[in-house]
Amino acid sequence: MPHRHARFLSLTLLALALACGGPAPDNTLVVFSAGSLASPMRAALDTFAAREHVRVEQQNTGSLEAARMLIELHKIPDVIALADYQVFANLLMPKYVSWYADFAHNRMVLAYTGKSRFASEITTQNWWQVLQRPGVQVGRSDPNLDPNGYRTLIVMQLAERYYKQPGLYNRLLAAAPPRNVRPKEVDLVGILQAGELDYIWSYESLAQAASLSYVQLAPEIDLGNLADTASYAQAVVRVAGRTPRDTLSFEGQPIVYALSIPTGAPHAARAAKFVAFLLSADGKRVLRTARLDALEQPVLVGTDIPAAVSAVVRGP
Repeated sequence: MPHRHARFLSLTLLALALACGGPAPDNTLVVFSAGSLASPMRAALDTFAAREHVRVEQQNTGSLEAARMLIELHKIPDVIALADYQVFANLLMPKYVSWYADFAHNRMVLAYTGKSRFASEITTQNWWQVLQRPGVQVGRSDPNLDPNGYRTLIVMQLAERYYKQPGLYNRLLAAAPPRNVRPKEVDLVGILQAGELDYIWSYESLAQAASLSYVQLAPEIDLGNLADTASYAQAVVRVAGRTPRDTLSFEGQPIVYALSIPTGAPHAARAAKFVAFLLSADGKRVLRTARLDALEQPVLVGTDIPAAVSAVVRGP
């Protein structure tokens, strides 16, 4: 229940913030984006705004929270960009979006600083042992709000299988207790840098952008290999669903970011122009400069895809 109360309060506060801003001017583009997309999406929006002479507004939340802004509060942005394509398939299609585009990928890492306990000892081979040592403080994001949160649980499950350590999942979960949980992974970075946490479950792109040290996990468990879908899918987690009374299942999948233009977007034509830019060669360069690994070939899923978007991905 605490997670659901926190989710409702967070959604309410965000709705009030949007409402206080009043109606968006006609030359505005409104984007909801995952927390881990905040910096690369801002870079892309700034480039687009300068080219098109438009005003951009960006709201950054956990991906599940962003989806529930549409479902529960009926706040419709021009573009919604999330850290997991499965959120579109499981929550938003077909009522809120009719299509989505996979456009970038990432991998899970354990980020830390020089002040972290055992920073000089932790490696790709022993990280799961170091996290269980007395006094080590590990942070993670909320799986009910943020894909990084449920991906952390998936990695823990996969690690138990990979290292052949029965009970490892529960021990790793205990090493990152509820007091160290935050709504989204970007909220953990400052706490880590302040020395209040020793390690945080994060994405490689975020660790690089924040100049953090990080442990690279084995490819078999880091959700970063696009060819390892079948092995990742052995892990499954359940999170809060569309309502407080139901749940959703997410299975292990390679980390793929996706975006779409919601049905009824206030500035759909402008949104299509921005998405086409983001998926173009110029847009990919902007994302990669901001440390996000853009897919060389975006993937379109669904129907009623805007012609400008389809043209830049599939060709005229």
